[in-house]
Amino acid sequence: MVEITIRRRNREDAVFTQRKFFKKTARGKVVKVIRERYLRDDVSCGIEKCRECIFTPGSRLPFTGALDHKFFPNGHFVLPDTNVFLGQMDLMESSYFKTPVILLQTVLEEVRHRSLPLYNRLKALMKSDEKPTWMFYNEFRSETAVVREVGETPNDRNDRAIRVGTSWYNTHISLTRPPIRGQPLPTLPTVVLLTDDVGNRSKAEKDGMPCSSVRRYVEGMPESTQLMDLLTAGSNSIEPTTAAGRPPLYSEYLSTGVLMAGVKAGQLYQGHFNANQFNFLEGSVNVEVYGKPVLLIGRENMNRAVHGDIVVVEVFNEKEWKAPTDEVVDQDFTLKNDDAEESDEEGDRAIVDERSLRTEASSHPITEKQPTGRIVGVIKRNWRAYVCHIDNTTLNSSTTTSLSQQTVFAIPVSRLLPRIRMRTRQAPALLGQKILVTIDKWDITSRYPEGHFVRALGKVESKEAEQESLLLEFDVPYRPFGKAILDCLPSEGEQWIVPPKRDGDIIWRDREDLRQLNICSIDPPGCQDIDDALHARQLPNGNIEAGVHIADVSHFVLPDNPMDAEAAARGTTVYLVDKRIDMLPALLGTNLCSLRPFVERLAFSVIWELTPDAKIVDVRFTKSVIASKCAFTYEEAQIRKDDPHQQDDLTNSIRLLNTLSQKLKAGRMAAGALNLASPEVKIHLDSAESSDPIDVEQKELCETNSLVEEFMLLANISVAQRIHEAFPQTAVLRRHMPPPKTNFEKLQDILQRRRGIRLDVTSSAALAASLDKCIDPTEPAFNTLVRIMATRCMLSAEYFCSGSVSKEAFGHYGLASAIYTHFTSPIRRYADVLVHRQLAAAISYSPLHASLHSKTHVERTLDVVNRRHRMAQMAGRASVEFYVGLALKARAERSASIGAGKVTEEAFVIRTFRNGLNVFVSKLGIEGLVTFKRKTKFDADDYTFTIPSSGSGGEDVTIAVFDKVTVRIEVEKDKNTQRGKVKMSLVKPLDSSNM
Repeated sequence: MVEITIRRRNREDAVFTQRKFFKKTARGKVVKVIRERYLRDDVSCGIEKCRECIFTPGSRLPFTGALDHKFFPNGHFVLPDTNVFLGQMDLMESSYFKTPVILLQTVLEEVRHRSLPLYNRLKALMKSDEKPTWMFYNEFRSETAVVREVGETPNDRNDRAIRVGTSWYNTHISLTRPPIRGQPLPTLPTVVLLTDDVGNRSKAEKDGMPCSSVRRYVEGMPESTQLMDLLTAGSNSIEPTTAAGRPPLYSEYLSTGVLMAGVKAGQLYQGHFNANQFNFLEGSVNVEVYGKPVLLIGRENMNRAVHGDIVVVEVFNEKEWKAPTDEVVDQDFTLKNDDAEESDEEGDRAIVDERSLRTEASSHPITEKQPTGRIVGVIKRNWRAYVCHIDNTTLNSSTTTSLSQQTVFAIPVSRLLPRIRMRTRQAPALLGQKILVTIDKWDITSRYPEGHFVRALGKVESKEAEQESLLLEFDVPYRPFGKAILDCLPSEGEQWIVPPKRDGDIIWRDREDLRQLNICSIDPPGCQDIDDALHARQLPNGNIEAGVHIADVSHFVLPDNPMDAEAAARGTTVYLVDKRIDMLPALLGTNLCSLRPFVERLAFSVIWELTPDAKIVDVRFTKSVIASKCAFTYEEAQIRKDDPHQQDDLTNSIRLLNTLSQKLKAGRMAAGALNLASPEVKIHLDSAESSDPIDVEQKELCETNSLVEEFMLLANISVAQRIHEAFPQTAVLRRHMPPPKTNFEKLQDILQRRRGIRLDVTSSAALAASLDKCIDPTEPAFNTLVRIMATRCMLSAEYFCSGSVSKEAFGHYGLASAIYTHFTSPIRRYADVLVHRQLAAAISYSPLHASLHSKTHVERTLDVVNRRHRMAQMAGRASVEFYVGLALKARAERSASIGAGKVTEEAFVIRTFRNGLNVFVSKLGIEGLVTFKRKTKFDADDYTFTIPSSGSGGEDVTIAVFDKVTVRIEVEKDKNTQRGKVKMSLVKPLDSSNM
């Protein structure tokens, strides 16, 4: 028998914990709403050994507080208000900031309302073992709960709640250590309200509460030199005196209300700002209304936008539309004499210099115009911590060893970002290091954004610093998996096995036993996270049974637990040249879920009955248990298939799969699928221990690569059809939108003018047929080059929720498929995990989690997955570029016949500028820019670049797009990335190294 005691509240408590307000419904009816809070008097303060509180496990605040502060030497805790976490999170996360922190429930909820990314960082801070932080539920403790008063704003109410919480803590501490007669008064720690809100601070001081601004508090800390650099620029900080009275360089942004009204009325347009990698004075914004991006010329028209910001643009009258410039304009070279302190004279000179550059550019022939405009507002900033290094030319030579504060330029690794002005006391120590810098603000009077130092990553070109900087540059989550996540793994660990088959076993319920089948996997060399395996066998009726078996990750990764949340946040596994950042803990990814040979594994199988002509007769989906008979590399599978002496069942299974895959591919191509190309290289590493690259070569594809690809595509299409039938509103699908025809205009014109080839882009089938005809009998690599250039005209594929778009927009343009999804790689893609859950529900294996019935939830999750997927791709490419540079350097250093650090290779010209060429080295899968200082002749209409002869009797040299040239490749330290970068110069038809 359970006895329940209900404490009756008196009238005063009832009034205090209730709030009555009126709400207007959609139909205009006014209803009365009452909200109640049930208050307690046993909410713990979190201070260890507190005699006033009921013992609370996990109390994290030390009894004495922090004892090493100049202004609070008797021990103290800090209680930050909301704006401290919104503006100074880098400070609060610093390992130098060791003061115990009291986090009020009011503050946490307000941070969550204001910024979800900062809320997630704050939650991580609360869980950190290195940070003594206590979450105090002030809204539920009777002495600290406050009710919003009549006429009081929500912000004022929250400020008052924070002051009440601070006052209660100080009173509470005094009660826990009462004076003892005959003994000196005890020394009590204090709770310091940390706030930069002058009004809030003055009210606290009036009530006798200990309080401090962030800057003053940091000045009193032992590690103040390091911590002062972490303060947000402009937040109660010392600004350069030259900023006062400087004329504006940019226009003020329109108010949010005006922006939204303009967008709704079709007078303004919203989109993402994209910086130009070749010309820092140009940018663009993709707007659906126009076939081409809106061109932004000059920094006043780009108006303080940073690559990736969501902006609003005003489009000029069509008479003012212009074409992009055809010249490489390098930010570092053009702005090399800029002053980090930004004097008035420097700002005036900057305007003049920029106008002269733009005047020169505008005098060039205009071959094609596009919508042109200016940015009038920013909807959402893409600002985050950027990987940078300090420009040593901006360091004050008289203070190279002092700790005085000075202003320097932080140069981001990405060329798409502007320099960041940063004030620091550690500039001499940070020279030659990769550092993290966050942008804080960009005033209309400042030519550059201002930011603050976050932390150092290590010396430039050190492998550890380069790896971490690359991950940070592309915002790849790489933190170790925490205890809560690892606790979700099977308790047996590596000893987990599929249990013996017996009636009633939950794992074997509704699972097919496919262990007898000749199943094998075919993957790249060294693959450990084996997602997929295949089989094929002849059926008595003459048809063929083919199966794709995918790791049953959803058996181990359950919805709504910490491991699932972490996988959703990571979105994908990131593959670098010598490292893999896993989406799931290694126990699953490389062991329990990996379909390794000779062990039983749980799988999700798609099994077809196909005619000998690869026509689908039937398809079924089932959870299964398999036992792979072998794990092949592509090359090993190819050798086995081609060996006539191999006639065993497993080899014949591969041959059946290969025959079917060829017919499946032929069917796709006939339907209009595209056979595109992207540069792929293979980097040879010295050893697994050192991971030093020693050489690079073009990756060769085997027939078995296509075998695996075709069956993965077939499985994805079949699964997409099934889950959309079952869940027409929330199915997780993937689409590839048809590219705007304007994307191909440049490539079409180049092919027509330079090779007399017509590229038909009216449909994917027409494009595929046209690409097949792009052949140069004298140059086999020409067709691949054109396909690579065509690939760059495409839009990116994306995940989407089926209920979010019309069915006509489901299609995958590149695959010529009406519907598609990703099912085949759940170890490394979170979208596939969601698809597995939906397919399991569609076949009545298990109920679908409630979250996957919510279109809003699916859309929000896929937004994160899409972003993570894009960033992972860019991180992978950057890793390849870095290691290609190291491998080429190693190759050249081994060659005695070539000068150290230099290699020569043949390349194709893929783009011409007024002062340079963009070339592609097909053998190495890399491209580079060759620039010329000598005056040249440029024909934008004919895509030719002519270098006049240097003396009498010499002949002019003309180079055009698609011409083959020879380039010298060397590796030099890149000014932006501060790591080795491939630099190219022309050798043939002439040597440009001295031009």
